[in-house]
Amino acid sequence: MSYRTAAPVAPVTLDDVRGAQKMLSGVARVTAMEGSRHLSQLVGAPVHLKCENLQRTGSFKLRGAYVRIAGLLPEQRAAGVVAASAGNHAQGVALASSLLGVHATVFMPKGAPLPKISATRDYGAEVRLHGQVVDETLAAAQEYAERTGAVFIHPFDHPDVIAGQGTVGLEILEQCPEVRTVVVGIGGGGLAAGIAVAVKALRPDVRIVGVQAEGAAAYPPSLASGRPVAVEHPSTMADGIKVGRPGDVPFGIVGDLVDEVRTVTEDELSTALLLCLERAKLVVEPAGASPVAALLSEPGAFAGPVVAVLSGGNVDPVLMQGVLRHGMAAQGRYLAVRLRLTDRPGALATLLGVLSVVDANVLDVSHVRTDPRLGLTEAEVELHLETKGPEHCVEVGRALREAGYPVIG
Repeated sequence: MSYRTAAPVAPVTLDDVRGAQKMLSGVARVTAMEGSRHLSQLVGAPVHLKCENLQRTGSFKLRGAYVRIAGLLPEQRAAGVVAASAGNHAQGVALASSLLGVHATVFMPKGAPLPKISATRDYGAEVRLHGQVVDETLAAAQEYAERTGAVFIHPFDHPDVIAGQGTVGLEILEQCPEVRTVVVGIGGGGLAAGIAVAVKALRPDVRIVGVQAEGAAAYPPSLASGRPVAVEHPSTMADGIKVGRPGDVPFGIVGDLVDEVRTVTEDELSTALLLCLERAKLVVEPAGASPVAALLSEPGAFAGPVVAVLSGGNVDPVLMQGVLRHGMAAQGRYLAVRLRLTDRPGALATLLGVLSVVDANVLDVSHVRTDPRLGLTEAEVELHLETKGPEHCVEVGRALREAGYPVIG
């Protein structure tokens, strides 16, 4: 579905993006473009991965943050900058400020992952923990800006930020001049808007597809109504695109230049992240994997060559562990079952023998003996198994039932 509107005067132009590219020379990396044979086979056309997960600070955010801060007047730089973020934008602002000799204060939620807090401090920012959710953190940062005169650096709702992110689009055209479709994740819209400005100005025939997490998809209703509409309580593991309301500046650009916005499920995000790790050997956060999730959900919908933008790789190890397990379960490669057996010597060995016959690898076993629902001689066992796919899961369940084990979950 296209969401084109009457063409307004763009607040960001190709010249702005080209200027940003010159400014970022020697600061931001020209990230690699990697081919994916597996995705190419699925789509039926060449698929390339634009690896912004390998950018300095682990995401594209450095580009926009640096251009925004570099454009400040001397007296503004002297007052310092302030930002609010749970991760990628925080690190981008911290490094950009350090490179430019500007003091940065970054507000982060109290529950932000420790590796992201540590990295932001290591890049030179003063970190203040405030609030339990990003909205509370954002309010604290804005209050700090008003009180101290520090310049608030918005993560996506500013033309300079969008111009900086648009340099990804210029690199895509340089690295893959034959591209026909660019797929990019959308949160507030800064990256998608910047890429669209650059790509459409030089190659208006290229199709731009935005991707949002189903539980935090503010753009489809916003574009349908012609104005930014907030989503109440956005929910997704993809914190990089977990934004409740589109930015005013990127919204107009996305509405004019982005051809389609798709949504993906949490299962699709998990599967995409697992694919990036296993097949491409790339560590990608859930938001960064969203374009791959879109390709997996409907591979025939994308004309190739396709470039999927992997926007970031800053994933908390604890989240990674859970996402990988979820992704394996979605592919039928991880199975958790609960069943009851007689609590006597050798009972567990007999059960494991059944699983061995069907070649299911046991990852973990736990017992419950004190549940009042259990009989006097019963025990409940929970098994975590590594399996080979949906058909194998069915085979395992059938073998357990035929051996007389009542599977209860």
